[in-house]
Amino acid sequence: MHIDIISVVPGLLEGPFSHSILKRAEEKGLAVVRVHNLRDFATGKQKQVDDYAFGGGAGMVMMVEPIARCIEHLQSQRTYDEIIYMTPDGDTFDQPMANSLSLKKNLMILCGHYKGVDQRVRDRFITKEISIGDFVLSGGELAAAVVADAIIRLIPGVLNDETSALTDSFQDDLLAPPVYTRPAEWDGMEVPEVLLSGHEAKINEWRFEASVRRTRERRPDLWAKSGLGDSETSKRKK
Repeated sequence: MHIDIISVVPGLLEGPFSHSILKRAEEKGLAVVRVHNLRDFATGKQKQVDDYAFGGGAGMVMMVEPIARCIEHLQSQRTYDEIIYMTPDGDTFDQPMANSLSLKKNLMILCGHYKGVDQRVRDRFITKEISIGDFVLSGGELAAAVVADAIIRLIPGVLNDETSALTDSFQDDLLAPPVYTRPAEWDGMEVPEVLLSGHEAKINEWRFEASVRRTRERRPDLWAKSGLGDSETSKRKK
């Protein structure tokens, strides 16, 4: 997978992609992330990328011309499956969307800033608009890092245990169950006995039922979405 990210402040993205799983993915040749400074495509001495909004009002707007030059330059190098714009009014990012995007080969992500980008950018180039939640960040960089991380970790071979991503929260519209590690007893608190039994079928059953309980208690919206009723819950074991 190849991901190009367009940013006004590329320094914000240096950390997330130089450590941990994302770095390992690049070292394995499974994913490449490149961050492009939008000012490199601006003209004039000041390398201006924003201007006042037509019609007045507070805040600046990212100009269409530098963005168009950057996107067209990248398009001359490869064909993109999606050109994504990170924006609060985009579709809410979730696990199914991450799963879908992880099957793509080439992605471009444009990070918004200020009051956003000139609408003509969205009309001409953008194929998908994504929000990571109902709140506003100073820019789209951190949101782009979240999306890239969620996508890349799903690529086969990125995680040491490929089944790990398949058992994450939200993969089946359920939250993940509680997890424990050594010691088996700490300060009077003990690990559930079934997890120490070595009985795989019973452990999987416990984990599924714990996932159901946690989801029903904490995320009734997910529970409703899962389509699992009480009768179905008793039959479905993992």
